[in-house]
Amino acid sequence: MSYLVLARKWRPKNFAETVGQEHVLRALTNALDSERLHHAYLFAGTRGVGKTTIARIFAKALNCETGITSAPCGECSACNEIDEGRFVDLIEVDAASKTKVDDTRELLDNVQYAPARGRFKVYLIDEVHMLSKSSFNALLKTLEEPPPHVKFLLATTDPQKLPVTVLSRCLQFNLKRLTPTLIRERLEYICEAESVKAEHGALAMIARAADGSLRDALSLLDQAIAYCGGDVLEEPVGVMLGTIDRQHVKKIVELLASGDAGELISTIAEVDEQFPDYAQLLDDLARTLQRMAVHQVVGAVDREDDLDEEEVADLAGGLSAEDVQLFYQIAITGRRDLHLAPDPRSGVEMTLLRMLAFQPGGSAGKAASGNPKPVARKSAAPANVKKQVASAPAPSPVSAASQEWQEPDWVSLVPQLGLSGLNKQLASNCAYLRREGATVLFSLDGRSESYLTKARQNSLASALSQYFGETLKVEIAVGPAAAETPVQVEKRKEAEQLDAARAGLEADPNVKALKDMFGAELVPESVEPISTKTAPNQE
Repeated sequence: MSYLVLARKWRPKNFAETVGQEHVLRALTNALDSERLHHAYLFAGTRGVGKTTIARIFAKALNCETGITSAPCGECSACNEIDEGRFVDLIEVDAASKTKVDDTRELLDNVQYAPARGRFKVYLIDEVHMLSKSSFNALLKTLEEPPPHVKFLLATTDPQKLPVTVLSRCLQFNLKRLTPTLIRERLEYICEAESVKAEHGALAMIARAADGSLRDALSLLDQAIAYCGGDVLEEPVGVMLGTIDRQHVKKIVELLASGDAGELISTIAEVDEQFPDYAQLLDDLARTLQRMAVHQVVGAVDREDDLDEEEVADLAGGLSAEDVQLFYQIAITGRRDLHLAPDPRSGVEMTLLRMLAFQPGGSAGKAASGNPKPVARKSAAPANVKKQVASAPAPSPVSAASQEWQEPDWVSLVPQLGLSGLNKQLASNCAYLRREGATVLFSLDGRSESYLTKARQNSLASALSQYFGETLKVEIAVGPAAAETPVQVEKRKEAEQLDAARAGLEADPNVKALKDMFGAELVPESVEPISTKTAPNQE
């Protein structure tokens, strides 16, 4: 007897055996038990999450000889024939290979005829988004008013490509990607039933590599059993998948926290000996940084995966929240651009060195200036993150450039505060009102209210405190500005420059001559002050 692959052997035969997708199964079960059945169902989701499997079980529930039920018997001829793929009233179509309108018309020719054996004639159309526009038009009328003995079950990985006229005629169910924990538990159950010895770490690696698809996980398990010669062991499975040892990722995060560029390069050299998947390395690094960021904010990692909570907590305590956010952004950007690098290893090395080169707080460039081990970064205890955001930060030590308070020219002061990004945008959209004691009052136009957050307000207070050498607080009232903001001043000056440029052109004798001789017209919208353009290079 030929070998039956695990993905087919362990395909669920009923709703009780189906892993995950409880939100879909509950709706279908209630509909079957109450016999409130729609004529068209659309199952959407990524590959291998159970779209066609659930559709087949639903077809079985509709045609089971015991009656319409959410728990088909699995023993009658209808159930057995559906399981074996030979039930005459279950018409399965792969829309990827049947895209033409003639194929759809041929499919629907027999819709009006009663089922040959079952209670319902069920059309299961897989990858339905692949149908042509003409095919959808041919399907639409039947889909809207099908005979009472017909049910349509549609499956797709890309529901956005379906016409809204089709979507509106279906009950749509969105199937979720399965979590690594759920996939690993299912693999453990199958290995036990198949008498296959499997290490926990090996199954965890397969579950992560499956990327939410149980079918892919079972295919990888089949491959792992063959590769390992029977027993599924962690080390050979890691080699098979090109998986990076979790300890290497942990070490990389720790070295980023300490700023040791030389040791980082040495670690990548060690990793290179394992013939790694460097894209996976950056994925794992980004995943770890994301869990660290969540832990810093909420004090826990509420995700069903195999990352150790204590390990994440230790790593999160070694980096500031700003560094974690920056490193995550650099990691996913490096992952995206990895194919542009001369080779994957150099791409990863440059991504890690970029993390050291760009540091929040102005310490950039130390690694590049000949010091292979930059100053260690700030440490942020996860439990204190909320408190830091909620209260105004203490001012930095007063620098030699700090000045005593005097009524500021806010427009000229903003560029001197050292603010950047959205913090500077907030300051530039504020109008200075007055100072009351240790509090500086500003107004903010309601149209710019989206810039106002507690953290940005605290950053403005910190910048003012450092500039003037005393602890200051900031209060910002949203409403009509009492004076011009820096942004408004800049726009007014640009408008004045533009008006002056247009007036200058209108008065230019050459322009007047062109108007008189050729009837030329000056298009005001095309005029820009020369200061807004990049000046050409001068030889």
